[in-house]
Amino acid sequence: MSRLIALAKTAAVALPLAFAAHAAKAADIVDTAASAGQFNTLVAAVKAAGLVDTLKGPGPYTVFAPTDAAFAKLPKGTVEDLLKPENKGKLQALLTYHVVPGKVMAADVTGKMAQPKTVQGTTVDIDATKGGVMVDAAKVVKADVVASNGVIHVIDSVIMPN
Repeated sequence: MSRLIALAKTAAVALPLAFAAHAAKAADIVDTAASAGQFNTLVAAVKAAGLVDTLKGPGPYTVFAPTDAAFAKLPKGTVEDLLKPENKGKLQALLTYHVVPGKVMAADVTGKMAQPKTVQGTTVDIDATKGGVMVDAAKVVKADVVASNGVIHVIDSVIMPN
């Protein structure tokens, strides 16, 4: 009987710890962005473009994520226009230009210039040779936000495909 009590006590301690460890697992890119509170426009755009399932997929992906303030820099009416159902293709092209296949951490590009191919199909210019990281004309303001299926680098401007 004492063995059964000891087993029950062990389970009482171990089960909550196991659930806590599972809950602490990193969220995917979409959930990480949504919970940050500064990517509301980006998350709404991802939903409107039908890209949620893709960005919740296994990846890995590197996402250059414009903040709400970055979207606010666009000319008045641009975001609203892009969110219209008839502009879904344009919105998809814009958003997938912000995504590179694979997981690229800041340390991978420090001191280098690169032109990785985006999911959209063209390349993006990355310059990490001048003490910071630029992605096209956008500055990386926070790097290496790790998600379960990749990494997010926060940028201060929306980048536009050529």
